[in-house]
Parts: sequence; C-alpha cells; structure tokens
Amino acid sequence: MDITDIKRIISRDENRVLELKKTTGELVKGMQTLCAFLNTDGGWLLFGITPKLEIIGQDVTDSTQREIAHEITKIEPAVNLPIEIIDIPEHPGRSVIGIHCDAAKFGNAPYTYDGRAYYKVESTTKLMPRSMFEERLRRSNPDRFAWESQTPDYLHYEDLDENRIKGAVSYGIDKGRMPASAMTETTWALLDKFAMISDGKVKNAAAALFIKRPTAYPQFLLRLARFQGTEKKAFIDNARVKGNFFELLDAGMSFLFKHLSLRGIVRGLRREEQLEIPVEALREALINALCHRLLDSPSGSVGISIFDDRVEIENTGHLPNELTIDTIKLPHRSYPQNPIIADALYMTSFLESWGTGVSRMVDACKSVGLPEPEYGTDGSFVWITFKRPNSVTNLDTNLDTNSDTNSDTNSDTNSDTKLLLTDKLKEVVAFCIIPRSSREILEHIGVIYHNKNIARFIHTLINAGYLERTLPDTPNSPLQKYRLKRKK
Repeated sequence: MDITDIKRIISRDENRVLELKKTTGELVKGMQTLCAFLNTDGGWLLFGITPKLEIIGQDVTDSTQREIAHEITKIEPAVNLPIEIIDIPEHPGRSVIGIHCDAAKFGNAPYTYDGRAYYKVESTTKLMPRSMFEERLRRSNPDRFAWESQTPDYLHYEDLDENRIKGAVSYGIDKGRMPASAMTETTWALLDKFAMISDGKVKNAAAALFIKRPTAYPQFLLRLARFQGTEKKAFIDNARVKGNFFELLDAGMSFLFKHLSLRGIVRGLRREEQLEIPVEALREALINALCHRLLDSPSGSVGISIFDDRVEIENTGHLPNELTIDTIKLPHRSYPQNPIIADALYMTSFLESWGTGVSRMVDACKSVGLPEPEYGTDGSFVWITFKRPNSVTNLDTNLDTNSDTNSDTNSDTNSDTKLLLTDKLKEVVAFCIIPRSSREILEHIGVIYHNKNIARFIHTLINAGYLERTLPDTPNSPLQKYRLKRKK
C-alpha cells in the first residue's frame, strides 16, 4: 500500500467503513471504532489525516507501534490486525498509520474493546445495546447462551403436558414428518428426539411448547384486543391469555374467528364460506410470532390487535440480521430465533421450513383480492399487518343485506338511495379493494360475462357510491377497471 491507495480510500470521506484520526493521541477512540468495524461491516482506521481530509501524517516510532499493538490486545476475542505504515512523500519523516479489518460473520461472538462492545450506525461509533450483544452471544454459542437451551432448576418433567406432546407427535405422524413408531416411544424419549433434554434436565424449549402452568414464565403471554375504529383508543374486547404455544395458538385463532367476518367465496360451481382474511395466512402469521418471539425477557409477549381496517400480529424481537422489511418477501432461507422450538414445530407440521411462510401468506391474501401483508419493526417488536376487505366500507355493521342472490337490482339506483347488498354484491365490493376488470369481477363471483351482469353487479355499485372507475373520462375503455370508491 502507498499514498495513492490512501488517497483513494479517503475520497469517500468518513462513513460506515472509514474512520479518520489526526494522530494517535485519539488512540482510544480509534480502537473503539475498530471494535465497531469488527461488529458491523469492517473498515479502515487511519491515523494522520484530519477531518478535512488533509494528509498530514505523524512521527511513527517503535514506541508508537507498541502502544497501538498493546491497545489491539484489549479487543476480545483476540484478533490479528496488521498495522500498516505508509510514508508521505510530501512530508518526509511523517507517515499515515492504517489498520483494516473485515466484518465479523453472523454467528461470531461480539467483539469488545476494554470490556465494552461497539458498533457502527452510519459514520457514528456507538455502544452496542445489551439486547444486540446478548443475541450475538446466543448465535455464537447457542448451546451455552440461547434461552431455549437453558435448563432452569425450577423446570421439571412433571410440569409438562404429556397429552400435548403426544398430540403434537400424532399430528406429525399424520403429515408424514415423523415415523409411526414415534407413538410407541415414551414422552421422555420424544423430548430427547426434539433436542429438549440436556444432562437429564428439561430445557426451556420444552416449557414454551408443552408446559401445563406457566407460572414461572410471564413471557408466555398473548395479548388480544378488538379496538373501536382505527386507533388504539377504545376497546370493544380485550383479553390476556397465558399458556404454552398450543394454548396461545388456539386462543389467538378463536379471537380472530370471533371478531372477523365470514364471507362467501365462489370456486367454480361451489360457494365456500371463508374468513374475510384467509385463515391459513392468519394462522401462519400467529405461528411465526409465537415461534420466533424473543423469549429471554419476562416482559416479552405476542399481541393480536383487530381494528376496523386491519389486523396486526406482533411479537417481541426483531427481524433476523440477514433480512429487512424490504427483503423478507423475497425468497430466503429460514433464520429461526429459537431453532430448537422451530425444529420441533416443523417435525409436528405446525411450521414450514426454508423460509416459505411469508410467500404463502402473500399468495393466500392475493387469492382473495386482498393486498399483500406488510411487515414493520421498531427494533423491539416485529409486526405484520393484514388489510381487512371492509377497510373502506364496513359491510357487516353499516349496511342492510338481502341474501336473495337472484333478485334483480336496478342499475340506475340513485347514489342517495340505500342499497340492499346481496351476497354477490358484497363479494364484488370486497374483491375490488384493488382495481379489477369487469371480466375478473364477474368470474370471481361465478356469473357469466355479459353486459347485463356488468350492469347488474358493477354499474349498480358505481351508482350506489361503492365503486368507481379507474378511467372515469373514458367509461368504455378496454383498459377500464373498477375499485372501491375513495373517501374524499
């Protein structure tokens, strides 16, 4: 490396992977940044360059190099970081000191300098939050540090529900993921098969799935709320449930069925009653929340919030470091927060592997005309949001209905006249939460594509104020589509 390389490196100014120090008088701060580089994306630490990018260099003696080397030994785990001395032709006798490090790979233990861990947030070096530090410890040695692998003295085999264990195994056998011989094994042997036994003691993972009474585990909590309107202000229904994974899953799905509406879906010549948001998508989201939640904290929990326009399912924790809210919907590997629990749920067919759950939720929502679910995170919670089909017009509580699907409706209905919506008209409104062509609409509700049916099922809703054209100035355009009328 020579001065040309230095000029190329600093041409980007200080950023996430570059730190400039005027002299080794700032050695401690420099080492903190070096530690942060190791814990983030790697980078260059350069001494002898001012914040204004002036290459001034400094005298570099044997004592200077020993001092730097001594400070590097305060970084743990121990790391080999060569010190480069680059002469400055314009300033004879003065040099730039450069130290480069690669980023730690996910799964490595977090690095500390002088007993503290640092990481980079853009160009700023910050102390690493305890939650991030502990997560990296868990990932570096899950058998030692992971909560689910711990064997607390207060947890005993007798605390587990054998019927739950046998029931889960039976389900896994039915789905072909466990051999039929598993039903003849003892529950202790089954726990061992699930990797939930260590040195004759039961791991926390077994408690999360099968405990009878979670007295010692306040984080085994599901919060349930049906709010009035679209904000967390007034409750219509509110509950808290404590229990193992299966009890919380049952309680959560029961709450969703209690407060979400059933609607008819026509498939071919058959009409099926389905929840307004696909059950398979809601169940997948709730299973993911219960499985991948952060279980270390006693204050952790999972929550289901139902609003007039959406359903939110949240859990304590954050997205895997390998994923973001922008990439989670793309094909990806599975990165379970609690791999022992996830493996047991996969074996018993409650959880899919290979990171396919998100794409299946997206497909389920699209199949009934709903938008894709959206993810969000604030670093402490992760949540997924499902839009309800009645998010613009609440068909179930604000409208009179008439179940006679064969009755004729006047397509010239005045928009000020209250319309008695048939089941098929309600299906059209729910389906048009995103723009649809007339052919798509009529095929969805199972009627013949004909001008008479366009007038009966589409123009009627336009005149009544429920739908609008996407191209209002050219109503007969072949590109015409129809959507829920936007509120002014």
